[in-house]
Amino acid sequence: MRTPVFELHIRPMFRATDREHMRWALDLWDYDDVVAQADDILDRLEQDMPPVSGGGLWPEEWIAVFRRWKDGARKRLELGTASYVLTRTATRVDLTATGTFPAAGYEGWLQLESETDTSKTYVLHLEAPDTPEAGTPPAFSVVESYRATDTRRVFVHDSTGVQEIV
Repeated sequence: MRTPVFELHIRPMFRATDREHMRWALDLWDYDDVVAQADDILDRLEQDMPPVSGGGLWPEEWIAVFRRWKDGARKRLELGTASYVLTRTATRVDLTATGTFPAAGYEGWLQLESETDTSKTYVLHLEAPDTPEAGTPPAFSVVESYRATDTRRVFVHDSTGVQEIV
């Protein structure tokens, strides 16, 4: 069974309305806040949260995923580091990230983080293996493609910050 990851499995279960209702106490989309309050969050999820007026209780399967995450490693994604190239053709644009994983067994990908009418920002996510693997960290090259008619500015958020790719 896959180890739950905060950004992939836990954060998406908290809706924007849940986040707004709890802002007075914590940010349900913030890893550190959720870790610090994980026991209390689980207690409330098992009893009476979210209320019916806010969408109703979570299904037992969601609560079980949250419990596994809380009782386990409280895994999260890492931000990667890479070199980036933006290639435009007549039909598509490719954003390519090239680098070396921090250790063997890692996986990585580019994911759209946010977009406006004038720009889009991708994030370079790295996921560590559940069990450390021996060996030399491999090189990687990941590509995110989209239509050439999309001419917005492109940014990447990685471990060095946010940078425009031209």
